[in-house]
Amino acid sequence: MHKNLIRIAIVDDSKTMLLTLKAMLNGLGYPNIETFSSARLAFGIVEKDVNAFHCILTDLNMPEYDGMAFIRQLGEIGYPGGVAIVSEMDERVIALAADLAKIHHIRLIGNLSKPVSIKQIEMVLDRLSTLNVIKQQTLQYLSEQELIDAIENQQIEPYYQPKINSITNRVESLEILARIVKPGHIDAILPQHFLPTAVALGIENIVTFQLVEKAARHYSELKVLFDHDFKLAINLSPKQMQDYFCAQQMATILCVNGLEPNQFIIEVTEEYALRTPEQLETLNRLRMSGYGIALDDFGTGFTNLNQLRTLPFTEIKIDRSFISSIRDDKFSQVIVKSLIDVAKEQKVELVAEGVEDVEDLEYLQKSEIGILLQGFFICRPKPIKEVIRWYAKWKQMTETPL
Repeated sequence: MHKNLIRIAIVDDSKTMLLTLKAMLNGLGYPNIETFSSARLAFGIVEKDVNAFHCILTDLNMPEYDGMAFIRQLGEIGYPGGVAIVSEMDERVIALAADLAKIHHIRLIGNLSKPVSIKQIEMVLDRLSTLNVIKQQTLQYLSEQELIDAIENQQIEPYYQPKINSITNRVESLEILARIVKPGHIDAILPQHFLPTAVALGIENIVTFQLVEKAARHYSELKVLFDHDFKLAINLSPKQMQDYFCAQQMATILCVNGLEPNQFIIEVTEEYALRTPEQLETLNRLRMSGYGIALDDFGTGFTNLNQLRTLPFTEIKIDRSFISSIRDDKFSQVIVKSLIDVAKEQKVELVAEGVEDVEDLEYLQKSEIGILLQGFFICRPKPIKEVIRWYAKWKQMTETPL
C-alpha cells in the first residue's frame, strides 16, 4: 500500500511530542496523520471503526487513561492494526508489554524510545508492512485447471532452504517450500499464486503429499552430502492440522521411503495453528508420533511466552520482521533475548528467519545458544541440484580459516 493511503494515529499527552512525531512522519511521506492528546479520545474513534487507523503510536505514561489500558481496550474491540509504544522503557517493561499485547490480541510492532529518531520510525513502519497489517495488492492465482494439470504432470517441486547452526555452521534442517516448475519456463511459480486455489478446491493435501514424496526420495542423497543426520521441515495449513488422514498419509509416505517421523518437522504458522481444540489435539498427536513441531512466524500472531512453555514445540521460528535490522532495534533485541531464555529453559531450537545481511548475521552469531539461522544472505530456496552446488561453496567458505 502506498504511503499516501496509510492512516496513522499518534496518542500522547505532550503537545510537543505530537507535533514532533507528526512532522517526522510527514517528512517520511505519510500525510494521513491524526493526533490525540488523550487515549480516551483516540479510543472513541477506533471504537466506532476498528479500521480507522492502520497503525497507532501511543505513549504509556499518560494521566487518567494510560497506554496499557488503551492497548487492552483496543484488544477487546478487535483492533487489527499495529501498535507501537512511544516511551523510554527498560528491557523487562518492553518484554512484559509485548507479552501483554499478545494476550490482548494486539500486534505490538515496536518501541520508539524518546527522543525518537527517524530510523526508529522507519523500522516500525517496515514491520507494519511485513506483518501484513496493511493489505497488499491482489495476486494473480492459477486457475483450477492449471493447478490440476501441474499436479497430474508431477510439476509440484520441493525447493529447499537450509537452517544453519550459528556456532557450528552445520545444516541442521532443510525447510521444504512448494514451487510449480513448468518445462520451458525460467521462473518457478511461487506458492502464493497456487496454494489459495488448492485450498479452494480442497486439494492442498495432494500438493503436500507430492512435495513430501519427492523430498523423502532426496533425503538419502542429501544425507551423504551433509555427512550427518538432518531434518526436513514442511508447513501444514490450519485445515490440514484438523485432518487425521493428512498425518496418516504422511507417515505412510515416510515409511515407504525408509524414513521416520523424527526426521521430519511440521511447521505451523502462529497466526492460525492454535485456534481450535482440534488443532491442539493434532499438534499433540503429531508430537507423540515423533515429529518435531515448529511454531512458524513467531511475532505475527498472539502466542505469548507463557504458552510457549506449555505447548509441545521443539522449534520456535522468529518472524523475519524481528530479525531485519536487529543489530539496531532495541525492541527486537529484547524479544529475541526473551525467546533465547525460553529456548534454554524448554530445550527447544530457536530459528531466526530472514537473515539478509552480514550485520544481522554477526549479531545473531553472538547469541549464547546455537540459534539456527535462515535467510537469503545464507541461501535462497533452491531445487536439490542447486542446493548441492550451494553446499560445496558454503562448506569451503566456513571451513577456510580467517
